[in-house]
Amino acid sequence: MGTRTDGRLTERRRAFHRYPEPAWCEFATTATLVSELRDIGVTDLAIGPDAYDPNDRMAVPDDDTLTEWFERARERGADPDVLSKLEGGNTGVVAVLERGEGPTVGLRVDIDGLYIEESAEKDHRPQSEGFGSETENTMHACGHDSHMTWGLATIEAIKTSDFAGTLVVFFQPAEEVSGGGYPMAESEYAAGIDYFFAVHIGLDHPTGELVAGIERPLAMCHVDVTIEGTSAHAGKAPNEGANAIQALGTAIENTYAIPRHADGMTRVNVGRVEGGTASNVIAEEVTAVAEARGETTDLMEYAFSRMESTFETAAEMHDCRADVEVVSKSPRADSDPELAGAVADVGRETSGIDTVLDSADFGASEDATFLMDRVQEEGGLATYLIVGTDHPTSHHTPTFDVDERSLEHGVDVLVESILRVAEGGT
Repeated sequence: MGTRTDGRLTERRRAFHRYPEPAWCEFATTATLVSELRDIGVTDLAIGPDAYDPNDRMAVPDDDTLTEWFERARERGADPDVLSKLEGGNTGVVAVLERGEGPTVGLRVDIDGLYIEESAEKDHRPQSEGFGSETENTMHACGHDSHMTWGLATIEAIKTSDFAGTLVVFFQPAEEVSGGGYPMAESEYAAGIDYFFAVHIGLDHPTGELVAGIERPLAMCHVDVTIEGTSAHAGKAPNEGANAIQALGTAIENTYAIPRHADGMTRVNVGRVEGGTASNVIAEEVTAVAEARGETTDLMEYAFSRMESTFETAAEMHDCRADVEVVSKSPRADSDPELAGAVADVGRETSGIDTVLDSADFGASEDATFLMDRVQEEGGLATYLIVGTDHPTSHHTPTFDVDERSLEHGVDVLVESILRVAEGGT
């Protein structure tokens, strides 16, 4: 292996890095993927709403945000025919390559960026080498530019191999808000998959290290909270008001007092609050963004239900009303040891991989678990692998970057793993 040395991987990754787009706004990104996939030549391309039911999407931004990013993509020269299919935030694409009789193999790669301003420091390599984000306050700070590169290169390599079967590659939008995994998992393209791979770069694993399958990803739900009270003059007649800020303060304090559970780990957090108008006005409305996580899906549901009750009770205590809405969520799904074992065997034979971990705790959340869960429920095998890379700072930071040697490692591991399982090598 190790045959992709012409710089195409680096070129693709850097092109994606220059133009990041956030969740459900990946209009130009999807158009670029469609163009690349058409050049490669696949059996079927399901673009946007043809790839899933738009009603299944979660955490879709408001119309103004969608329109802003849609127009940016148009101005950037994205294919108008593709853009017309993506209107309203129906981004992403599924590519299918049919190669005769054999198993159906799935691969998921995510495509969205983050609302992070990329560092302009001269020692930040994307800036010094001229491929930094060209979009203000948006960045590929989690490696999804690398993931898309892997997806395209894997299809190219499988097409020219002796693979027999069907390869389905999900270029999934909105991973960062856990909004895109569910609709793709509910689609016809996720049916009947025998072997399924999801993949991520880095995650504190260095260049040359491979994790063949993650365990214990945290189930998670994102929550929007609105507390409504009654405004009043804070000096003249505070008794006539119902203070939404006071209710929120009580709710936040009590949220962090939710009892931990004997069956395993739970997490809660209130990450952003907003509300009020002036120091002399009893606040009529406040909003909060929160989340609940759990070591299992049931534990996440426990943490969320207690959080929901806490907000509602605190609001009632202060004569207010609370609306708690789950914006998006994802379940826990562990890698199957048999499929992870096949990946580990491949890793030990791959040039550039010097350390192979059969498994590792994930410790975070991922909506690829929806796809994993469906495959496993239908009798298939799934694994989520991590291809290590040296990154100078953590994911989701302005100075995040990858060691581009890892691009080739990822393609080699994915391609050989797909070929091996297609030949019955688990």
